[in-house]
Amino acid sequence: MNILPVIEASTEELTEIFKDLHAHPEIGMEEERTSAIVAEKLKEYGVDEIHTGVGKTGVVGIVRGKGTGGKRVGLRADMDALPIHEQTNLPYSSKNPGKMHACGHDSHTTMLLGAAKHLAETRDFDGTAILIFQPAEEGLGGARGMLADGLFDRFPCDEVYGMHNSPNGAPGSVGICKGAAMAGAAFFDITVTGRGSHAAMPQQSRDALVIASSLVGQLQTIVSRNVAPLDACVLSVTQIHAGSAYNIVPETAHLCGTIRYFKDSVYETAETRMKDLCAGMAQAYGVEITAELRNVFDVLMNDDALSDAYMDAARDIVGEDMISRTDEPATGSEDFADMLKVVPGAYCRVGHTGTVPLHNPGFVLGTEMLPVGASIMARVVERRMPLDNTTAEAAG
Repeated sequence: MNILPVIEASTEELTEIFKDLHAHPEIGMEEERTSAIVAEKLKEYGVDEIHTGVGKTGVVGIVRGKGTGGKRVGLRADMDALPIHEQTNLPYSSKNPGKMHACGHDSHTTMLLGAAKHLAETRDFDGTAILIFQPAEEGLGGARGMLADGLFDRFPCDEVYGMHNSPNGAPGSVGICKGAAMAGAAFFDITVTGRGSHAAMPQQSRDALVIASSLVGQLQTIVSRNVAPLDACVLSVTQIHAGSAYNIVPETAHLCGTIRYFKDSVYETAETRMKDLCAGMAQAYGVEITAELRNVFDVLMNDDALSDAYMDAARDIVGEDMISRTDEPATGSEDFADMLKVVPGAYCRVGHTGTVPLHNPGFVLGTEMLPVGASIMARVVERRMPLDNTTAEAAG
């Protein structure tokens, strides 16, 4: 393992930053404390420019290298937590009830701060590093908010890189999937409005609960009978809400869920069939059914050449045996995809100890990954904007 010297010397500091962020999680668009800490640390590290309030609670830092080159490389980390009550019993567990860093965004923020410290202290690159600390990744539109606030107009990037922790029990492993790497996602809300009645006289009703339950089963045929077997798609109904008493047939029922996909055409098929099924069942049962769908994540597309460049940087830190350039696509989603639609780049995963999955109240992040991820982020900047011909040749 070749941790960069400045980052290795800062390992204890980074661990303390991580533990503090973990103990004080903030939900998307509420990251006021987190953003303030980020801005304070960037100032302490000597970052050239610090811009706050980008996309509401986002922060952007700018570090200029020793050279005079005009290239600009972006590094992005997300900052928000999840509405989960932590059950880890860690000494630094969440102090905010019902909120938890169960997805590792506290580590992402910490690692980018570590990279910032190294880059600001050494400046061994020819160009400008753009450090993007993004709010509200967890389905709340943080990337789109920063873009709408002129992120890449105000802070242009030629390429941009992101990173996520992976609780795979393999610390130091780094993997990437070229092309379509993470699924696009839509959320849906379906409302069935029938006619309520006394539960003892259901013949007087148009039972919204029964109709909604039937619709759950019908929705599963969209993937099995409308999507080609070799095209990946997931449609999951994750909520059903109906009824208020033991003796009332409910008048309304609500279904909620998500669609995940890797091709826009597949999503369009799923959306059309969902609306068709709702319209057909509404007519068959004599009720009203509305279906609202909203895209929340685009398909994350990794640039092939920049994926290799990212793994070359990772190889410098963890060694050839610890990297994979052929990871499988993931059906999870990530709003860094929105940034990659505007600027080419790549997104990788870094392994750590522990195998409790993400978004679980018992999730524990292995802090040994902090200097690893920070070093990879800093190294990709140095490789993509080399100071001399030797480094330029290595960067390709």
